[in-house]
Amino acid sequence: MSTPLLGVDLGGSKIEIAALAPDDGRFLLRERIATPRAGGYDAVLAAMRELIARAEATLGVQGLPLGVGIPGCLSPASGVVKGANTTLLNGRALDRDLARLLQRPVRIENDANCLAVSEAVDGAGRGARIVFAAILGTGVGAGIAIDGRAWAGPNGIAGEWGHNPAPRLAEDRGVPMPHCWCGRGRCVETVLSGPGFAADHLRHGGANLDVR
Repeated sequence: MSTPLLGVDLGGSKIEIAALAPDDGRFLLRERIATPRAGGYDAVLAAMRELIARAEATLGVQGLPLGVGIPGCLSPASGVVKGANTTLLNGRALDRDLARLLQRPVRIENDANCLAVSEAVDGAGRGARIVFAAILGTGVGAGIAIDGRAWAGPNGIAGEWGHNPAPRLAEDRGVPMPHCWCGRGRCVETVLSGPGFAADHLRHGGANLDVR
């Protein structure tokens, strides 16, 4: 069998691993777990290592090269994670830490960039030279693919829109609004993310929803 393609999606609420067949892209396996909420950065690394070990045991192949999508990016200047709404990743050399822990090469990419490339190669944007893809999840992100390749720009955040200021609607006047973890105030992410929708639902008299 050809070497499977192994990837991990590391998010604020879940970590998901998938292995694809290199010839036709079919799923060979998928598994999802909740992102640890205790234990910090080390707990996340340990959870990823366990997911990868189980996947490789199922596949019967060890030491597969790994790609990881994250809700942030590696800073071109410092090489550490920045802009991640999974804030425990910020300031960490995630690629080097995982490579050392797993004893293999690891490539890190922004999750929205991964989505944009996927849609450009064989999804809704197939055949288009430029593809913009948006993610509404635990956070809000976006990526750009040009000619089927991720375009991150000089600062690694090209296309990102989650930390632009959100407009204040008339019905919001006089209502205390959430402030973003980034410190910039009322960002788009505080309104359009899963937790943002849940908070708005609660502010307008709805039931409390556990959305992460």
